[in-house]
Amino acid sequence: MAWPVRSGAVPPLADGFSGRPETEPGVRAALVPGAVVVLVPQRASAEGAGDWLGPCGKTQLAVFLAESLWRSRKLDLLVWITATSHAAVLAGFAEAAVTAMGIDEAGDAEPIASRFVGWLGETSRPWMVVLDDLSDEADLHGLWPEGPAGRVLVTSRNPGVLPTDRALVLPVGVFSPREALSYLMGRLTVDPDQRIGAIDLVDDLGCEPLALAQASAVIAGSALSCREYRDYFARRRDRLAETTYSKLSAAQVTWILSVEQAERLSPDGAAKLLLALGSLLDGHGIPGALFTAAAACGYLTGASAGRAADPKGAWSAMLLLEQSGLLAIDTSPARTVRISSAVQATVRAALPIATLHAAARAAADALLEIWPGEEPPPTVAAGLRACAASLQLTAGDLLWEGGCHPLLLRGGRSLDSAYLAGPAVTYWQDLAMVSDRLLGPGHPDTITIRDQLARSYLAAGQAANAVSLFQWVLTGLSRARHPDQPVIVLAQINLGRALVAAGQTDDAVTVLGQATAACERLYGPDRLETLGARDELATACRAAGKTEDAIRLYRRTLADRERIEGARHPDTVVTRQRLADTYLAEGRIKEAVAQYKRALGDLERVLGAEHMDTITARGNLAAAYHAAGRMAAALQLYEQTCADCERALGPDHPDTLARRTELAHTYYAVGRLTDARSLLTDTVARCERVLAPGDPLTQKAQEILANIAGG
Repeated sequence: MAWPVRSGAVPPLADGFSGRPETEPGVRAALVPGAVVVLVPQRASAEGAGDWLGPCGKTQLAVFLAESLWRSRKLDLLVWITATSHAAVLAGFAEAAVTAMGIDEAGDAEPIASRFVGWLGETSRPWMVVLDDLSDEADLHGLWPEGPAGRVLVTSRNPGVLPTDRALVLPVGVFSPREALSYLMGRLTVDPDQRIGAIDLVDDLGCEPLALAQASAVIAGSALSCREYRDYFARRRDRLAETTYSKLSAAQVTWILSVEQAERLSPDGAAKLLLALGSLLDGHGIPGALFTAAAACGYLTGASAGRAADPKGAWSAMLLLEQSGLLAIDTSPARTVRISSAVQATVRAALPIATLHAAARAAADALLEIWPGEEPPPTVAAGLRACAASLQLTAGDLLWEGGCHPLLLRGGRSLDSAYLAGPAVTYWQDLAMVSDRLLGPGHPDTITIRDQLARSYLAAGQAANAVSLFQWVLTGLSRARHPDQPVIVLAQINLGRALVAAGQTDDAVTVLGQATAACERLYGPDRLETLGARDELATACRAAGKTEDAIRLYRRTLADRERIEGARHPDTVVTRQRLADTYLAEGRIKEAVAQYKRALGDLERVLGAEHMDTITARGNLAAAYHAAGRMAAALQLYEQTCADCERALGPDHPDTLARRTELAHTYYAVGRLTDARSLLTDTVARCERVLAPGDPLTQKAQEILANIAGG
């Protein structure tokens, strides 16, 4: 791996960004290796200001510090996570583990993230983790990054998000007068005359970063000078004070002037409608494609924006919103849109119910429209899930009219695809409760959601819960459909898998036998659906100790797959390996070796010698040789498999550690005690460092090492 490496999407610095020379040095001095620094907003001084002083530039300051350390080559690893939920933290650490440690991403994210956090605590490579917008310390449960070589920088709107004995909490306030003037002058470079009155305007705006951003955007996009904008600001502030009877923050006034600017620039109302749509999504990063999707354009047209909307026109309206200071758009190809949480909350509060409903439906349709069919890269997927979660929170029951909106299902399936087992279970549980309340337990969408929850239970290792729920799903489906319909058969297969995982193997054989018979009636004996069901039944038979039945079923399926799909098709090879596994378990070593050799040869020809499936097959053949007493052949294959795993996965990957343990055991079996002891000593140390305490692999390696020492 080539160092240094980065993980996560670091936001860009805003146009006209100020380095805050009177604020940043103090934060930089505190952010030394081993330190945890939390940037929070200073408490609002204006009554009724609410969250308006929250956007004080914390994230931008974090970006500046992270990028400065990166450019100065003081970091080997930079990890940026938008830490708005436990799922987001898990996904961010799992992605970083893949990037920094070369871990296979196809596995439960929780142990992968835990391994990464453990690695951070021991590595000597300088690293920095930024947890942006952390709202709850519980989202870091079991995943707190620390280590002598690392820096942790947290931004949060909650001053008490972390205890002061664990972190240095630094309040970030408004700009200093010098910083504010420098920022404003830097934003007004095209026409120097617009800077007239800048000093007085900075004073009137109280040096608030958000107010200055909005004011400078309006001035730069118009013919106004700072003095003229100041007059508009003063008149509007006085009128608002008469109606609200409270002192408002400057940003609470400047945002209104920005909205008025957007309405002047977009008289057809398109900009205002798109701002409403954006206020419902995750303001940390909304894909720009959402605002030009067919659903968004249809929303503009249906809302009588005054003209037929098209993607180009919709994007022009978004640029007008940026020109008015209401949002920011990255220059990256994704054109990510970022909106202040304070602006979003105020827009939502001002929306009439009918407008909120239309915007929520359009946002859900547009988000679903741009969500790729195949799971996108982790950072992209996390952003889409965050937008869906924000919409779900702000829209409430609006997404349940006429049934569960497909976006809600897509968000849950994305958690499943990302191997976020724990968050997926929680998500589907919450969705099931809402569906029960709004749609009723017999509604098709409720059955679908409970089926997804059962699948998540199974993926999370909660087999008993999965069995109970799959039984409920099967009962619900059976009431409404003929028993041989495909959906019933699929439910039976899912229940059978869960029963096997729960150790209820006899029941699994019964259920999967029914499913296999139903498949043969529905599809015929030679269809792939039938072959898959028969494979599942064979697996259940083997788990139930009915190995002769399992062998008979596997042999029949293998012959059918060779005839229908070909001898080297991946499904055929999988069935062959399962047959070999069963032969080996039954003690029919010669037959097991023959099938393993055939599977390995087919995989080498189709996938190549260094593919992980091929490496796994080579290890299986080595185990069969070992069982047959052919130790020289077993040792040769184990050594090759171990070397291949280290090269493909790295020396600390669990699969590599398992292969090293097998090789050491074989060394021990043939009397090469020195080689066995040396390899196991190193392997045990690696297991203890990267695996969870009490991991079975660690215990196995420790036991073999103890046997060698005792022998």
